[in-house]
Amino acid sequence: MSAGSVSAGSANAGQLKDPPGGGKAVAVWCIGVAVYFVAVIFRTSLGVAGLEAADRFHVGASALSTFSLLQLLVYAGMQVPVGLMVDRLGTKKVLTLGAVLFTAGQLGFALSPSYEMALAARALLGCGDAMTFISVLRLGTRWFPARRGPLMAQLAGLVGMAGNLVSTLVLAPVLHGVGWTAAFAGSAVAGLVVLVPLVLFLRDHPEGHGPAPAARTGGAGFVRRQIRESWSEPGTRLGLWVHFTTQFPAMVFLLLWGMPFLIEAQGLTRTTAGGLLTLVVASNMALGLVYGQIIGRRPSSRIPLALGTVGLTALLWGAVLAFPGGHAPMWLLITLCLVLGGCGPASMIGFDFARPANPPERQGTASGITNMGGFIASMTTLLTVGVLLDATGDDYRVAFSTVFVLQALGVTRILRLRRAALAREAARGRVTVPAQAPVPAPAQASVRASGPEAEPRPRSTACPLPETAGREWP
Repeated sequence: MSAGSVSAGSANAGQLKDPPGGGKAVAVWCIGVAVYFVAVIFRTSLGVAGLEAADRFHVGASALSTFSLLQLLVYAGMQVPVGLMVDRLGTKKVLTLGAVLFTAGQLGFALSPSYEMALAARALLGCGDAMTFISVLRLGTRWFPARRGPLMAQLAGLVGMAGNLVSTLVLAPVLHGVGWTAAFAGSAVAGLVVLVPLVLFLRDHPEGHGPAPAARTGGAGFVRRQIRESWSEPGTRLGLWVHFTTQFPAMVFLLLWGMPFLIEAQGLTRTTAGGLLTLVVASNMALGLVYGQIIGRRPSSRIPLALGTVGLTALLWGAVLAFPGGHAPMWLLITLCLVLGGCGPASMIGFDFARPANPPERQGTASGITNMGGFIASMTTLLTVGVLLDATGDDYRVAFSTVFVLQALGVTRILRLRRAALAREAARGRVTVPAQAPVPAPAQASVRASGPEAEPRPRSTACPLPETAGREWP
């Protein structure tokens, strides 16, 4: 190896070392998370205004559910384009555009005089919302050391759940007190509030830790290349299927079908059912911290945690549906809601597979592919449950059996991909930039010349990743 190549390797080593973290990283990350927090408030605001929306726009239940389905469709469809935008334009520009779009969507929803205009406003809101989470994930990987990655991702999800709580505990009473237009238009001000620090203070990465110059370029085939190379990684595909399999049971329960199931099938009052839905959110927030700490300390726990959450969810869901007499006891419903709270944190594990499988310049694209999984499963389940309820005369046992079908599909794909993904991840951890200082060129040349292998070894084609540099996964 020539001195020049060693020099280049040393430069790369410096460039690929972990970000320092610290107070400035926390401040920048908090700005990004605040934008995501407001986006989730706007996203879930319709959940507390269903009856008011039906009265305002003179629509029935099926037309009302179109709001949620359209928003999910836009969100899922935007994930790969947003990932490409983050890789190409950077976090700040994409977050800024997202904040402008979801604020305009919330304001448009407040002022919409017709159902059609309200649908368009929710689609605009979903488009802006889709730009927030992937951007926040990118901030976490660019500003914090790799060992903090799982925890920062889980904390971002926890903040999102807090936004859900704000919709339930704050926006709902405001809506009933001041009316539709004032409540939604007033909430839109929050979008402007987070936009100011975003524009003034947020930075894509700490000084000296920017992406390689090649990551900022791209020709006509940039999009195809980013998607192809991201998808070719087993870790990206494994991340998608983990997200697909773990997220959707809780999302379907919270977003649309949980309240009708608890009231119509289980005979609970609206107040009690609302309390159980809040329990799902609270459990999600608590378990997010636990999952993040476990995975940060033992990356080998990712697959057991993901599959364990899927198995426990299926067990409790089946126990509730199969309970004799049709009405499950309260202790069983509470247990189900506590377990459903683990679905969100478990879905974040998908990003912990996609992240080390891709170099920094593909992180956004890989995260977008992963994030599509749970939303595709959620849309499929939302539609299928509705169709089966209509076809069976509101038989929730039959309709909710859809959950087991998608879980079985996801588990088979996880089991098929896990070995290749983990093997490749471990190999990268062994061949990437070492933690110690690089050997000087003359010494390295002398060692190679006198060592047992005088012939040069083939150069590894694995991507050197900051997430795995200097350490091996257990």
